[in-house]
Amino acid sequence: MPVTAAAQSASGPQPPTPSASLAAFDALVPGDQAPGWLRDGVAASWQFGSAAGGDVAMRLITVSENATFLVTADGDPVAVVRVARPGYLAGADAFESEVAWVAALAADGVCQVPAALRTGSGTFCAALADEAGTDWWCVAYGYVTGRILEDLFSDSAAGAGAADPTSYYREIGAINARLHEHALTWAPPAGFARHSWDVPDMLGPTARWGRWEDAVDGAERSLLEEAQAAALATVGRAPRDAAAWGLVHADLRPSNIMIQGESLTVIDFDDCGHTWFQYDFAAALSFLEHTPEAPTMALEWLAGYTSVRPLARDAVELGCALSMVRRLQMLGWTTTHRADALPPDLWSAQVPGTLAVAESYLRNPTWLLD
Repeated sequence: MPVTAAAQSASGPQPPTPSASLAAFDALVPGDQAPGWLRDGVAASWQFGSAAGGDVAMRLITVSENATFLVTADGDPVAVVRVARPGYLAGADAFESEVAWVAALAADGVCQVPAALRTGSGTFCAALADEAGTDWWCVAYGYVTGRILEDLFSDSAAGAGAADPTSYYREIGAINARLHEHALTWAPPAGFARHSWDVPDMLGPTARWGRWEDAVDGAERSLLEEAQAAALATVGRAPRDAAAWGLVHADLRPSNIMIQGESLTVIDFDDCGHTWFQYDFAAALSFLEHTPEAPTMALEWLAGYTSVRPLARDAVELGCALSMVRRLQMLGWTTTHRADALPPDLWSAQVPGTLAVAESYLRNPTWLLD
């Protein structure tokens, strides 16, 4: 049976609700201080500085699926705290499960990751109430020095003489392969619970991040519908056995990688969940598929991945189909997220870039790698 964006089971994902919002932080821009209730709650829960928060500051880094803040104590950076969008994750189990995998990756030497920080009560997450009584789930990771890989794109565009960011994609591919190898053999702890990234989670009326159809109309929508149908035909043939489907990072793109010298640290496992392993290929190219560098990035990713884990031709074709799906998924994402969650040039390119990607995919489904 062909997979469609509307297909779902009775127990499948539900449409986004108006309450699932980070509107409480709409007035903040990067660098702004966190609300007092949040700063004080974080300081008390993780025992940063004094419980009253007098020597603790929290400044906004970005707002996406979470509001992410840098925490300083006596002026020194000590942690990054993620405040989850209400309804995005299913309570404490989802956060504790994320941390369990991150800790296992560190313990098994799979890749460099930040260390999750326990609260004073011994948990890795806390529900903090705002002034209206709404609970906000928070998780804290130790501060990691370095720069975000995505910043190198901005530096290169500005002619700042930065290293070519595409050169890191071989290592990103190898990291993805090691993550997948780990997921195939790791035994999650009892109660492990993470969401899935199946077709109805990405596209259609139950899309977790919004409907791409709300961003276009007319001939543009027709083109994207044709590309979606072609991609889903390939996805619909994909196996779902343990070798093909498992736990993935699901967002290992330049904005979620820190660089210190030549060392890469993987951050932001908030989207990790179960899907086809080749979804990580699509995620690595998120928002960049339309750029001239995209085929080079894709080939470098593939070279790095296959240096660790072999890929059959049908898996490569699935990765390219999921890249088309991901591009549509992220166009839907732009209908429900703030513009400053992306660099301005990437935000403005979402509609025209997606149209260009769709045309390329329809001409040649493996265009990124041929």
